Amino acid sequence: MKANVKTIKKNRIYSEEFKKRLVEEFERGKYSVPQLEKLHGICNANLYRWIYKYSTFNAEGYRIIEMKKSSTSKIKQLQDKVKELERMVGQKQIMIDYYEKMIEIAKDELDIDLKKNFDTSQSSGSDKTKKR
Repeated sequence: MKANVKTIKKNRIYSEEFKKRLVEEFERGKYSVPQLEKLHGICNANLYRWIYKYSTFNAEGYRIIEMKKSSTSKIKQLQDKVKELERMVGQKQIMIDYYEKMIEIAKDELDIDLKKNFDTSQSSGSDKTKKR
C-alpha cells in the first residue's frame, strides 16, 4: 500500500523586490548576468526576462547585449598600462634624485657649480680662424 505523497514543485518563486534588486545590481554594473547566475543559482533566461521587465533603461523591442570579454579585457589592459606608467615615473624620479645628489656632491667636495648660473654673462665664443 502506497502512502499519500505529494509532489514538490521544482519551480522556485521569487519575490518582486528580489527580482528588482538583482536588476538594479545589474544596471549599476555591480554584477554581470553570468555572475548573478552563479551567485544566486538562477538561470540566465530568467535574469534576462527580469531585466526586460524591470529595467529602467530598457525600452521594449531592444535587446541587451553584454560585452563581457571586451570590456573586462580593455579594463585590464588600461590597468596594466597605468601600472607600467607608474613604474616608469618611479624610475625617472629615482634618476632625478640621483642626479641632484651628484650635483650636490660635486658642489660640496669639488667646488664645482654644475647648476646654471643665470647672472653670469654669456661667453663671447671663439674668434673665427683665418684661412691660410
